[in-house]
Amino acid sequence: MTKALLLEDPHEYADEPLVDRGVEVTRISGSLDEDELIEALKGVKILGIRSKTQVSERVIKNSPKLRIIGAYCIGTNQIDLEAARHSGISVFNAPYANTRSVVELAIAEIISLARMLTVRTESLHKGIWDKSAAHSHEIRGRTLGIIGYGSIGTQLSVLAEAMGMKVIFYDIAEKLALGNAERKATMEEVLREAHVISIHVDGAKENTNLFGDREFSMMRPGARFINLSRGFIVDIEALKKHLESGHLRGAAVDVFPTEPKSNGDPFDSPLLGIPNVILTPHIGGSTVEAQEAIGRFVSGKLVDYLRYGITDMSVNLPNLAPPPPASSKKRLCVIHQNVPGVMAELNSVFAEHGVNVDGQMLATEGELGYAVTDLAQELPQETIDHIRAMSATIRLRCLTL
Repeated sequence: MTKALLLEDPHEYADEPLVDRGVEVTRISGSLDEDELIEALKGVKILGIRSKTQVSERVIKNSPKLRIIGAYCIGTNQIDLEAARHSGISVFNAPYANTRSVVELAIAEIISLARMLTVRTESLHKGIWDKSAAHSHEIRGRTLGIIGYGSIGTQLSVLAEAMGMKVIFYDIAEKLALGNAERKATMEEVLREAHVISIHVDGAKENTNLFGDREFSMMRPGARFINLSRGFIVDIEALKKHLESGHLRGAAVDVFPTEPKSNGDPFDSPLLGIPNVILTPHIGGSTVEAQEAIGRFVSGKLVDYLRYGITDMSVNLPNLAPPPPASSKKRLCVIHQNVPGVMAELNSVFAEHGVNVDGQMLATEGELGYAVTDLAQELPQETIDHIRAMSATIRLRCLTL
């Protein structure tokens, strides 16, 4: 029986597509360290994680049965994608399922910071009545600066503008501005102009320490700062400095350079206790609706790959979406080095062993190729062995349809 290991409690809806396909699902509520994960993956073909579990090259090399990794979240920087790629392990994530949840939290934080809600709430909890308009503003007419204009940044742009904000943004790629949003040529222009800065960049290594003392110094006095993207992009000590000096009027941080592995574990940060600072435990995409959608979506992708070899929306393998065949009995899926002559050699093997081909599809990406061949007959073991022994073959899967 095919075994799946799901870590970090993805939504219960993640189990259903797998169980319906006959997969034996084991759940572990928290994340595992490297050695624990290697031990837990013995005999496991499918691994499901969220953001805390690190799937390193060592984990991949010591997990020969592993075929698929599902990231029940947006980011995949916790997975060594190159190691997975060269081992023929397909990785899937949920790039859009929790977009709305992140955007709604950003809107809530923009308003909360503008109205000093954390400060007012804390005062009342201490029994102090402090009715004041000091440093409180409407967001209407204020300027929102968005760094990273992808699926989250663009949706935030639309909602913020609908609430009366002026929106400016910066992205390293050319992006079409939505509504009346204005693209700026440099990040510095956005930082100097915006009353609120909201970060929505991806987990690329180049974004490490994207925001430090220099960038915070560029922001206009009294501005607010929001980070709902990645913890490692912000120098927390630099943010603390600019908050305590009064240069920045507030901040909301949902992601941190180092985060606890499990709920209930202790948390510490230089930002603790600073007024008008909202700290949340990486919950940007953690709504019931988002987690349900992510569970169904990612597990659906895992099942499609398990059953039909479909790599559509895989983040590390060539994308191919072969349709379910009408009459073929077998589907041969070959992940291979993208070198000349592979398809010729593959078809030569079929001819040599008297195997008739119903249909064939190929996709290539960089140094990798993915070939899917539908067959009308059972494959002799010697044919499978021959293809597996080809010098360009990385991984071979033979599916019964």
